[in-house]
Formats: sequence, C-alpha cells, structure tokens
Amino acid sequence: MPRRDIPDDVRSKSTHSPHGSPAGGRITIVSASVGAGHDGAADALALRLEAAGFEVDRHDFLDLLPFRLGRGLSEAYHRLLTSAPSGYQRIYAATERSGSPGPAIRALLRSAERRTLRTIRPQTRAVVSTYPLAGQVLGALRRGGRLAVPAFTYLTDFSVHPLWVAPGIDAHLAAHPVPAAQAAALGAAGVRVTGPVTGPRFTAADEAERRVARDRFGLPHDAALALLVAGSWGVGPVRQSAAEIRDSAAAEPVVVCGRNAALAEQLRADGFRYVHEWVGDMPLLMRACDVLVQNAGGLTSLEAFASGLPVASYRCIPGHGQTNAAALDEAGLAAWIQQPEALTSVLSDLVKGPLGERQRAAGLALFATAPGPADVIADAALPRANPTVKPQLAWHRGKLAASALTVTLSLGIGAPLAHAYENDRGRLPHLAHSFFERCEM
Repeated sequence: MPRRDIPDDVRSKSTHSPHGSPAGGRITIVSASVGAGHDGAADALALRLEAAGFEVDRHDFLDLLPFRLGRGLSEAYHRLLTSAPSGYQRIYAATERSGSPGPAIRALLRSAERRTLRTIRPQTRAVVSTYPLAGQVLGALRRGGRLAVPAFTYLTDFSVHPLWVAPGIDAHLAAHPVPAAQAAALGAAGVRVTGPVTGPRFTAADEAERRVARDRFGLPHDAALALLVAGSWGVGPVRQSAAEIRDSAAAEPVVVCGRNAALAEQLRADGFRYVHEWVGDMPLLMRACDVLVQNAGGLTSLEAFASGLPVASYRCIPGHGQTNAAALDEAGLAAWIQQPEALTSVLSDLVKGPLGERQRAAGLALFATAPGPADVIADAALPRANPTVKPQLAWHRGKLAASALTVTLSLGIGAPLAHAYENDRGRLPHLAHSFFERCEM
C-alpha cells in the first residue's frame, strides 16, 4: 500500500498576547512531553480556556528540571517500556505500594520549584497540571504559601496512581466516577467528576463521513477495520497484536506506530497493508474505523469515546496500561481482552453486536457531563490579586547538586528506579545512599 502523508492538526501552544493583559486573565498549564497524552490533554484544555477569554501559558515540566534531567528521565522511561517492561512494572508497583514519592523523587521535585514559580506570569489566576510530577511540585508550592492562585490536577488516566494525588492541590478533576473514587480513596482534595476533554474534531461520524475518511486513507469500504494504536512511541507487542487481529477474521488491522518508524517497517515487511507512522489527522482516521484496540488506556481512548468508536484493551503494557485497562473495563467503557482466545468473539461483538452499541453510548455519554474540566478551571479563575511568589527559595547549591547526582546514580535511569529499590538499599551504590541522606530536608 502506498504511504500517505496526512497533514497535522493545528494544536494550541503557549500563547503570549502582544497587546497587553487578556480580558480573562492568564492560566498556566504544565504538562510533560512523556509520550503525547499529557501534552494532548493540555492542548485540549488550552483551546477551551482560550475560547473562554483566557491567555494560556504552556510549559513542559521536563524543561523545569535542572541539568537536563527531565529529558534523561523521559528517555529512561522510554527505554524501560521498550527494553525492560518487567522493570517498569516493578517500579510502578513499588511506587503504588508506598503511596508517596521516595527521597530521590522528593529531591528531584524540590529542584524544580524555583523554575516552576518563575513560569507563573503576572495576572495568572490558576495553574493546571496534566502530569503527576508537575502536580506534586504545584501542590508543594501551594501548601507552602508560595503560590497564591488555585492549582488543579487534571487526571489524564482512568486509573489513579498515588503520584497523581498531591497535597496542596485545590482540586483533582476526573473524567469518570471510577478514577474519581480512586483519587478520593488516596486522599485527593476537591475531587470532582467533570468528564474528559479532547480536541473538538473528535466527533461521531455518519456513514457518508465514514466513506470519505476511508477514501482519504485508501481503506476498503467493505471490511470491518480495527484501529490498533500503541501510543506516540509505538510500544508493546504490537506486531503480535496485529497478527492476532488479522488472524481472528473479525477485522482488518489498521496500525498506527507513532514515532516508531522501525516498527512500521517491520509491520510492512510482515505483510500488513494498512500501516502508518505518526498520523496528524487522527479524528479522520477514527471516522474510518469500526473499533479501536489499544494497550495503554490514555488519551487515544478518550478520543475514541468522543468519536463514537468502541474500544478494546489488548496485550496492555505493564503498569498504567494494565491498571487503566482494568478501570476502563470496570467503567463499562472498554472491554479488556485478557485471553487471545476471546479476541475474535469480543471484536465481533464490538464491531456489530450489542457490546459495541453499549460502549458507543457509554463513551459518548462521558462528554454530556457538565460543566467539563475547562469550565471548572475557568470558574475558579476569578479576578484576584497577583500571586505572591517568594523571589528566592532557600536552596543551597550543594543540595541541588546532590539531587542531580542522586538521580544519575540510581542505577543510571533516573529517580523512579531509586524509589523502587529504596527498601533494598544493598542493591544501590553506597555513594547514592549518602546523597539520599544529604538531600532529605
């Protein structure tokens, strides 16, 4: 099949008005370029807040960490998912059990506080996080009195890891009662079910729109199509999932590999006809398909719900992929196929059976929830005095350097591994432990 270049959607980015103060004031959103889901949620929130009259300032939390540690952390996370998924599962489970950041993570987060404060411009009326570690920093600043405007966390996942819950955050906004209940059980403040937020072009298609979309992507009109996604990094056993979907005869796989060009080439060599790398026009591609098969439970699932597309979770990645699959299944929004033997029957039911009808209705109903996360944030961003930000934090260069070295030494792949092994200190270098103690404040 010839490869088609699909034009990218126009996404909202950081905007600073050259004409003075915006009528609605400013709202700062802190996301993270770890995959695409956190940024995608921030994009959608920004669009709606700008439409409400606010100026939106966007920041990547990875850039707020010193010494380029954010980029190293993202790369380590990527390597774990692709090369050592069992290691990522151990980290996820360890942090889930402990319920709070370990010493290396706390030191890392403290190192981002000064830069985070500097991003908050005059007339900012609220700050929003779409990434758990950013929420931890904002909560600490709010709790310590250094941030005088409301701080929100928008929960991008359907399952809530303890790192999403930060003391000091004014409100944790959830897409559904299932994540809201998980957040409340972890002690989150101001939990509110607001429904999800996605880009405005993700809408249900009629039959004519479906035909146009299939023509645009060169897809057949007479076949059931399963859109197989694996995040912007294209991680997980995608080739195996694609082969099993094809062999099931329930649907023809249409595979999106994100930025993983090597995966796309492997799939084409395997004989798959409909393979894409990064697709800019996902709303159009979703209109062309009959069911979404995903392995992480992130933003793409929410976009499918908005598009009236039933969703299946299959061969999910460890950690959040599996907990999200369980939460989505509990909510009645996405069937979790845990055994390959069930693939054919579940996909068939989703494509043309009552299960698919129920899930389409449940997914679309999510977006009928009022008022929506952007409206909740806008309502709280009332005119008030400028935030009082301490010009200097009590930082000592030695402690900051210790934080950086701790992260570097923790088995070479960042702060989360140090946290995962903190109860087994014999397995970490002695020097890292000495820095753990020095970084504790």
